[in-house]
Amino acid sequence: MISKIVRKLEPITLVGGAAVNSQQLERAIVEAPTLVAADGGAAHIVRAGRVPEAVIGDMDSLSGDLKAALPKDIVHEIEEQDSTDFEKCMLRIETPLVVGLGFLGGRLDHQLAAFHGLMQFQDQRCVLLGSDEVVFLCPPLLDLPLSAGTPVSLFPLGPVTGRASGLRWSFESLDFSPGENIGTSNVADGAISLAMTAPAMLCILPAQCFEAVVKALVAQSGSWPARG
Repeated sequence: MISKIVRKLEPITLVGGAAVNSQQLERAIVEAPTLVAADGGAAHIVRAGRVPEAVIGDMDSLSGDLKAALPKDIVHEIEEQDSTDFEKCMLRIETPLVVGLGFLGGRLDHQLAAFHGLMQFQDQRCVLLGSDEVVFLCPPLLDLPLSAGTPVSLFPLGPVTGRASGLRWSFESLDFSPGENIGTSNVADGAISLAMTAPAMLCILPAQCFEAVVKALVAQSGSWPARG
C-alpha cells in the first residue's frame, strides 16, 4: 500500500506546471492554505515567495537549480512512468478537497489527462481552477448557489444518468454518454441541484464560481467510493 505524504483536515492547493497567475494562487490559498507542488509546479509557488509542503512527481520538469534550492525532505521523486504527476500527487495526499491550479490551460493533452485523473480518484473531491473556468467531477448529489444567468456545462466522460433542477433546461433521469448525449451550454436560473448515478460527469463553470464550488463540495455529504 502506498503511504500518504501529506495529510490535512483542511483543503490542499495542488499546483501543476501549466500557467498560474498570482491572483489564482491567492484565491486558492484562501480556501486551501496548504501548498503541494506537482513536479515543476513548485516554480509557481516559489515565485510567489512561498515554500511548498511537498513536491511530488517524477521530477522531469523541475529545474536542477530549483530542486537544489528546496529542502531535500520535501522533494519526493516518484520514478514510475505509468501515471501522470497529477495522479502521483492525488494518490499520496489525503484531504477533504484538492484545489488544483496549473492543470487547465496550456496543452490540451495535459488537460485531458487531468480530467482522467479526476475519474481515477473519484473518491477524492477536487476542483480545478483555471483563468476562465472551474472544472470538477460531480459528486452523487450537489447543491450550488449560483447567480441567474451563470453558464453551466455538463460533459460526460462515460455513461451516466443525471437529474438537474434550477437550470434553464432542467432534466430528470436523462442518460448521458460521450459521443451520444452531452449537456454543455446550459444556464442557471439561480441555485441549482445536481444528482448523478456514476462518477463520470464533469461540471464546468465560470472561474468566478470557484469559492461557491469549494464551499459546496466541502459541505455536501456523500462521495463516490474509491475505484477497486
